[in-house]
Amino acid sequence: MSKIMYMFPGQGAQYVGMGKAMYDKYEKAREIFNIASKVTGLDIAALCFEENENINITEYTQIAMLTVEAAIYAVMTEQGLKCDYTAGLSLGEYGALIAAGVLSYEDAFKVVRQRGIFMQEAVPTGGAMAAVLGMDAQAIEKICADTEGYVSIANYNCPGQIVITGEEAAVGKASEALKEAGAKRVVPLNVSGPFHSKMLESAGEKLGTVIDEVTIGNIRVPYVSNVTAQLVTDAVNIKELLVKQISSSVRWQQTIELMINEGTDTFVEIGPGKTLSGFMRKIVKPDSGNSIMTFHIETPEELEAYVNR
Repeated sequence: MSKIMYMFPGQGAQYVGMGKAMYDKYEKAREIFNIASKVTGLDIAALCFEENENINITEYTQIAMLTVEAAIYAVMTEQGLKCDYTAGLSLGEYGALIAAGVLSYEDAFKVVRQRGIFMQEAVPTGGAMAAVLGMDAQAIEKICADTEGYVSIANYNCPGQIVITGEEAAVGKASEALKEAGAKRVVPLNVSGPFHSKMLESAGEKLGTVIDEVTIGNIRVPYVSNVTAQLVTDAVNIKELLVKQISSSVRWQQTIELMINEGTDTFVEIGPGKTLSGFMRKIVKPDSGNSIMTFHIETPEELEAYVNR
C-alpha cells in the first residue's frame, strides 16, 4: 500500500505570478485567497500576481507563499486527494499544519502574517547566511563550533547542501575555514537576516503570544517538526515547537529520511518552485533500492498529472 507525504516549501521559491493558474481555474483557490486577504487586510492576489517589490520582503513573502500553498492544497482536498504524512520547510511547516488539521486556514494566515512581521522586525544588523556545498554535516558543525563569534547550522537541506547562519563576521570566518577544509563552494545568501539562529529568538517569543490566540486542533494527519525531525503526536507540544522553530535548525534531510523509514514512497511538493523535489533527488540515491516517486503540484496541469498517475 502506497504511503503519501505532502511537502510544503519555504521562502526563496516565491515569484510574481505564483499560484495564478490555480486561482484562475478553481473557485476554491479564489476562496482561499479571499480568506487570506480578509484575515490580513492585504490584497494577496495583487501581492502574488502583480509586479511589486514586497514579494521578496519577509513580512510579505511568508503570507504570500502560504496562501498559494494553502490554495493548491484546498483544491486537492476538494478533489478528494489525501495524504498519510505531511511536513514543510521552515515557513512551509504552516502549510503542513493546515494539512495536518492542526490550524484552520484563518488561524494559519493570522499566525504567519505576524510571524513575517516579527522576523522582519527582529533581524539584527550584522547577520548573514551562507550555503555550504559538498561537505559532511559533522565537519561543518565542528568548524562552526570552533569559530570565534556566533555561527550555527540553519538548514540541513540534503547531502552536500547545508546552510549556516549567525553573526556576519563569524559566518565569514567559518566560510573561509570551510573552504580550506574542503568544501566545494561556500555561497553567501542574499537574505535579510540570520534566519534560524538564536539571534531571532525574540521573534519566536512574540510569536508565542499570537499562537496563544488561535485554536490548536487535534492532529488528523501526522506531521514532522522541523525542530526535532520527529513525528508530532501530541498537540500540546505544537506551540513550543513553533516558537523554537524560528531560531532552531531546520532538519529537512532527517525529515525525509524518517518518512522513508516509515514506508513513504510518494512525495508531493505543493507550492511554487521545485526546491524540495531537488532535495529529494540528493537524499534518495538512485542505487538505494527505494522505489520513491516525487511529484510537484503548482498548476492545474501538474494536478491533473498527479491525479492520473
